[in-house]
Amino acid sequence: MLASALDLIGRTPLVALDRVHSGPGRIVAKAEFLQPGGSVKDRAAKAIVLAAREDGRLKPGMPVVEMTSGNMGAGLAVVCAALGHPFIATMSAGNSAARARMMEGLGAKVVLVPQVDGTPGQVTGADVAAAAEVAAQIARDDGGYYVDQFNASEAIGAHETTTGPEILEQFGGPVDGWVAAVGTGCTFIGVARALKAANPATLCAAVEPEGSEPLAGKKVEKARHIVQGIGYGLVPRHWDAGLMDLSLTVTDAEVEYWHRQLAVMEGLYVGYSAAANVCAAAKLLGSGRLKVDATVATVLCDTGLKY
Repeated sequence: MLASALDLIGRTPLVALDRVHSGPGRIVAKAEFLQPGGSVKDRAAKAIVLAAREDGRLKPGMPVVEMTSGNMGAGLAVVCAALGHPFIATMSAGNSAARARMMEGLGAKVVLVPQVDGTPGQVTGADVAAAAEVAAQIARDDGGYYVDQFNASEAIGAHETTTGPEILEQFGGPVDGWVAAVGTGCTFIGVARALKAANPATLCAAVEPEGSEPLAGKKVEKARHIVQGIGYGLVPRHWDAGLMDLSLTVTDAEVEYWHRQLAVMEGLYVGYSAAANVCAAAKLLGSGRLKVDATVATVLCDTGLKY
């Protein structure tokens, strides 16, 4: 028997996507949508909050405040509920209303921040910055602990010590490739470190929406896209360019297509970032950069029920 919801975080299954991708090679994915908060961000939320409690930045009963596109907020809501901390989330009004409802259902207070230059369903970097500014101000005014996920290195460690090793254990050894969309960059970096430690030849590819590809060294020409939580048109503070072997681009139309295919062919109703990851994994396997029978690992970041 587990002691609390905290113990439900991590150890998600690794699932083969052989129906949606019949070859060349094989795609395997971590089913992160099975986390109690519904996404891969649960791992980071747990790591950040526990570290802050341990070193005294977060006192018992102290409020926790964070800007979120919804997934980190849901993860923090789960963690805060289990540990007895009030949680306040700020979120761009352009993000999915289903995410706000989930956080509120878990006891969080959600503050919606008007969009700066995005549109509903398409959140830009400027929208995120506006929501982050409100979160920082609330933390100052309420004496809360501001998570600041884009600058919290504990999230990288969470993936380096849990997600990456889990892939290696569940697959039974090193994989040939690793693909992940980049928001804060913590999932990509942490897992890449673990996988490259096991096999330096593992090809690691970051996923970026078309027109918002700063990791590829391109000027941001299209700040709006349908993949919430990634592609904000900025290079994350903790970005380690040495871990990225290449950047792979996905279009909105491709993401819509793979989102539908994962649902009807695999029975996996996941979010758009998951679809972007699988699309990019298929592109990498078809690029000729890997052997014909290569295996590429990725993450199914969250459930489609949050959209």
